[in-house]
Formats: sequence, C-alpha cells, structure tokens
Amino acid sequence: MPTHVLVPIDDSNQSTEALEFACTEYPDATITALHVLDPGDFYAATGVEGGTMANYDQLQEHHETRAESLLEEARDEASAHGVEIETDHVVGGVSRSIVDYADEHDVDHIVIGSHGRTGASRILLGSVAETVARRSPVPVTIVR
Repeated sequence: MPTHVLVPIDDSNQSTEALEFACTEYPDATITALHVLDPGDFYAATGVEGGTMANYDQLQEHHETRAESLLEEARDEASAHGVEIETDHVVGGVSRSIVDYADEHDVDHIVIGSHGRTGASRILLGSVAETVARRSPVPVTIVR
C-alpha cells in the first residue's frame, strides 16, 4: 500500500474524481493535493507583445489566489470523505513539475485525472496524465 499519494489538482471534474478515488482507496496514506501554476498561462494572458511585468505580477497573484481556492476546495472534498490532506502549489511546466514533485517529496504513488481526449485534440493538446505516467518514477493511476 502506498504511504504518500500525490493528486494533481486543477479546476476540472476529473481532478476532483482523482482526489475522491485517492481518499477512498488510500485513506491511511498521506495524500498531497498539488496545483501547478504554469507560467505559460501568465504570458498567454498578457500577450507576447505589449504585456507588462506589472500585468504579469498581477496575473501571477491572481493565479496563486485561484490555486489557494482550488486547494481549499480539495481540503473540503477530502474532509467530506473523512480524510485530512496536505496541499501545495508550485510554478512550472505541469507534467515536469508533477514528476519532479513526486521525486523530491518521497511520493510513492500518483493519482491523476484524465480529460479523456481522443483523436486530433489529444495529438494537438497532449495529455498531462499520459506524460506523467510515462515519466514518473512511481506508479500512476489515471482516473477517467
């Protein structure tokens, strides 16, 4: 049985389902909900040309506030299942940050939600869950 389970969290139903799965399947493990702030989102919002550093700082603050809100929702969801979880957020590329976090924090299992994209959208947008599963140093459960 895993002793430390990492559950990446975003604002999707799939990440909520992944957290529910982790709380149900691994109630005795330490569960950490992690939200990754992708700096690319800040640049996309400011525009490549004409975005100012002030805008960037405001956007980063907005994203960090949103991350705290998402993690608070995750704590509430886990509490509804009788489980107390740890939470954290990092800034970086999503897939790499999840894998690095698992490696650096003695995580022994990752439970991640998948959006279930197929066809062209999967090819164009990629799959964070699939990339994490391929690169992870620990077992990964993908919840759809």
